[in-house]
Amino acid sequence: MADSTADLVILGGGSGGYACALRAAELGLSVVLVERDKLGGTCLHRGCIPTKALLHAAEVADAARDGDQIGVKSSLAGIDMAGVNSYKDGVVARMYKGLQGLVSSRGINYVSGSGTFAGPNTVEVEGDRYIGTHVVLATGSFPRNLPGLEVGGRIITSDQALTLDAVPERVVVLGGGVIGVEFASVWRSFGADVTVVEALPRLVPSEDEFCSTQLERAFRRRKIKAKTGVKFTGASQNDDGVTVNLESGESLEADLLLVAVGRGPNTAGHGYEEAGVRTERGFVLTDERLRTSVANVYAVGDIVPGLQLAHRGFQQGIFVAEDIAGLNPPVIDEAGIPRVTYCEPEVASVGLTEAQAKERHGAVQTLTYDLAGNGKSQILRTSGAVKLVKAGAEGSPGPVVGIHMVGARVGELIGEAQLIYSWDAYPEDVAPLVHAHPTQTEALGEAHLALAGKPLHTHG
Repeated sequence: MADSTADLVILGGGSGGYACALRAAELGLSVVLVERDKLGGTCLHRGCIPTKALLHAAEVADAARDGDQIGVKSSLAGIDMAGVNSYKDGVVARMYKGLQGLVSSRGINYVSGSGTFAGPNTVEVEGDRYIGTHVVLATGSFPRNLPGLEVGGRIITSDQALTLDAVPERVVVLGGGVIGVEFASVWRSFGADVTVVEALPRLVPSEDEFCSTQLERAFRRRKIKAKTGVKFTGASQNDDGVTVNLESGESLEADLLLVAVGRGPNTAGHGYEEAGVRTERGFVLTDERLRTSVANVYAVGDIVPGLQLAHRGFQQGIFVAEDIAGLNPPVIDEAGIPRVTYCEPEVASVGLTEAQAKERHGAVQTLTYDLAGNGKSQILRTSGAVKLVKAGAEGSPGPVVGIHMVGARVGELIGEAQLIYSWDAYPEDVAPLVHAHPTQTEALGEAHLALAGKPLHTHG
């Protein structure tokens, strides 16, 4: 057994782990980064990047199918999944190569192998021990399943959905959260008949209710069926397809069942609890500075309770590196983390929902601006809206504490929305800003003009 020491040993090379490694090395710390699979983790190889590549292919398919509607003679001859997968895998491969080069160039000791946290400051990898002054746990997440439901054959998770070699004719998507509605959107654009089953009363249930209403309306127009407020009771499969049974007594026939009921923390078998790390339902508990119950041991990313987003883990990794280096970075505001669902239309939000704002601030004022009044949105032929939530009753001053958007490409607006929220901007602060015309950012400007009491492109 060989021992190796470093200022920082990181277990997990996904978004949180590699960001922490890069920033720590930049700050002059010696770093060991341990990853059992591929550098970049779920986000790069089985999550964010490949799914968004599929969503772009879906957007191109829709554009080809609908070209005649804007005077462009085009049609969709079909979907070549081998070609789609080649495009998707090429994007992943280029980013993977670039990330490997970054880690190598920073002098990080990259260890490929399955690591176990042996505590109090040691990670063991296949007989070797890596001892850190500080340790960061960043082992990510896995696709959840439901009790009694066996994944295999025609019952798949997002991992298998990314490697399909053909477009299914009929799909049932179990789960109406981010992963479920994104795959539903892709498959519908590729020509499949899609039904989404969600046990909660609405799609994207963690978003403001306004977003759910807008998305469900758009999905109906796209002929994506959504069965909300109904529970799944079981599924059976044979060579011809899969039958999905619902608590309502209804049965759905499909070629595939996608299980998209969220992701679980990948903490089992890594030695965390045995080493004294406090966990709850598999998640590692931390304080606001991401310190675990074991001294000098931090946790970042999907294993920490909260939003399971790659950019959250990425920022947490940077935060921890700077904290260890003594820079005393400000605590990350979880509500200020932007959220984007990349279906068609997109859902993007930052800050508090209306319900959360009422709970925190009491009286609130809301304003909804319809994208029908936005020139670029009309050019893109998208519908949707921007909803603002302001702290304080109508007529009283207060900051904008929530921004919620639905429409094509609104995820690209989330940067300005995040600044508005994070700077505690009042509507009157944003209203004078000049937004280029014609852009969708004007929708944000118009919404704030209206909330500041000087509406222009609005009726009533």
